Amino acid sequence: MGERTPQRLTAAFLAAEGVLYAVFLTLDLTGRGGLSVPVKYAGVLLCLGFAALSACQGGDRLAPAALALTACADWFLLVRGDCYPLGVALFLCVQTVYLLRLRRAGAASAWPLRSGLALGAGLAVYAAGMASPLNLLAALYFSQLLSNTALAWGLKGMRWRRFALGLTLFVGCDACVGLFNTLPAASPLYPAVSVGMWLFYLPSQVLIALSAMPEKEEYHENQ
Repeated sequence: MGERTPQRLTAAFLAAEGVLYAVFLTLDLTGRGGLSVPVKYAGVLLCLGFAALSACQGGDRLAPAALALTACADWFLLVRGDCYPLGVALFLCVQTVYLLRLRRAGAASAWPLRSGLALGAGLAVYAAGMASPLNLLAALYFSQLLSNTALAWGLKGMRWRRFALGLTLFVGCDACVGLFNTLPAASPLYPAVSVGMWLFYLPSQVLIALSAMPEKEEYHENQ
């Protein structure tokens, strides 16, 4: 019975996230995106709650910490929408926690890769004539997300495949965010990237939350 409880919890989590996903995508695609904000944020909080419960059952304890920071970042960027530097800085903290998680799993620090991507991202922002403090901070954050994604794909096991895929979708979300903030509203790509941000984002957070689940042997040790 105890072994089936995590399976039921996971099924309920995925079902709830699926409903929220369908609701906010419908709202976004029908031009009622403003109404989707609480639905989207509920999906983020649900990921945090599931990861926290997984940690209590012997799963990963760094993932809930990162998802808590994610929820704080989304509060400023999504719900309030009025404090972008703080939101981006919190997402940079999220990537720092994910680096700690990867290092704990045996991944290399890859500082040459991190430094190179950060420098390249900064130079790209300068070359595009967009070198504001916020854009440079966002470039630094994105470089660390790319680095963590590359490192995650080098780890073996279902947990790390979920995590790597989650980070990859996270990259897709942030690519859409970048295009959304640079493309003119008249661009034919603008509607697609405006929907694409959360099309990628919530599945990325769901996969990251799932990667916090205890491995089978860990779960049995905690029974």
